[in-house]
Amino acid sequence: MFAGLILLAGSSLRAAGGDAPVNPEQYRLRLYHLHTGERIDVVYRIGDRYLPDAVAQLDRFLRDHRTGDEKDYDLKEFDLLHDLMARLGHPDGEIDIVCGYRTPWSNNYLREHGHGVALHSQHMEAKAIDIRIPGVPTAQVRDEALSMQRGGVGYYASSDFVHVDVGRVRRW
Repeated sequence: MFAGLILLAGSSLRAAGGDAPVNPEQYRLRLYHLHTGERIDVVYRIGDRYLPDAVAQLDRFLRDHRTGDEKDYDLKEFDLLHDLMARLGHPDGEIDIVCGYRTPWSNNYLREHGHGVALHSQHMEAKAIDIRIPGVPTAQVRDEALSMQRGGVGYYASSDFVHVDVGRVRRW
């Protein structure tokens, strides 16, 4: 993947021939789960290479908090969160997770209890996350997510969170 690169002592990458250092971008997420009280701070991608162990940690972190079940998240969702934070001017900020993956059971439970949950929610496909970003108004998060045109964006002003998914582009 890093053709033409050699690794030198001190773990910095340099172009072959000793040119200037090459530093592939690190994609980091810092998350706090409102239901479990857990935090994660993980580099899940370097350049174009996703780090399987880090991705597995994110999948575990975003598990259905009601059942403990996990699902492999669509990697585009992680990139969306990373890019959203950068565009909001908070690249090292922490994201509050309201809801990650939901099993069909959890989704049906929420539907039956009047929470306005979609029958075929992207949460069940591990392609959606409901978020808050401390210090950033949810309306601003919504507007920036909408401008990115990378999936669905739902705005829940009364509950103070934004739904972002990597399904088809739409809004509510």
